[in-house]
Amino acid sequence: MASILDRFNDIIKANVNALVDKMEDPSKMIDQYLREMMDQLAEVKRSTAGVMAQETSTKRLVDDNQAEVAKYADFAKRALVAGNEDDARTFIAKKQELENAGAGLVTAYAAAHENAVRMRQMHDKLASDIEALESRREMINAKVSVARTQETLNEATAAVGSSEGAMNAFSRMEDKANKMLDTANAMAELDTKPVDTAEALETKYAAKGTASVDEELNKMRVELGL
Repeated sequence: MASILDRFNDIIKANVNALVDKMEDPSKMIDQYLREMMDQLAEVKRSTAGVMAQETSTKRLVDDNQAEVAKYADFAKRALVAGNEDDARTFIAKKQELENAGAGLVTAYAAAHENAVRMRQMHDKLASDIEALESRREMINAKVSVARTQETLNEATAAVGSSEGAMNAFSRMEDKANKMLDTANAMAELDTKPVDTAEALETKYAAKGTASVDEELNKMRVELGL
């Protein structure tokens, strides 16, 4: 009996808040914990009913014993009134025998009563804890929902920050590419040989001073008188 009481006493002492703090998924763990507590309550209820039945049975034995004691006491008195002292002695001896047995029964009943009280207290405490936890379940689920929404917002904020960083980096690379292109064009321009204006004009006028084949042929004909 002591081991049963100690085991259920440990159940009652379980700290619900400490358990919730360790949960990875409070909503699922709350439901699981409630199921476990309901199973424990059913077991405690069966044990409590057994202990209470034992108390009732022991109390019945005590009452029966006391009734027997009273009966033999009455018989002893009747025997004395009738002048049968030996019979009275016999009844008194039986009465004393029953009283000795009754003392043990009273002790057993006291223990059974104490056990029944303790078991009932633990049963009621566990039932009360379950009721309180059920009323808190919706509140906990609401907090979990808000927390998950906040986590989503945090992730979105981080994603936006990351995209802004990427855009800034892209802009820096674009500026760098533009500078590289401008530098390359400038170098190409510097590598190009400057145009000599005089040479350009010389080519122009030299071309004009050269007679065509037909002109030179006509000139020869004139000189030859042809």
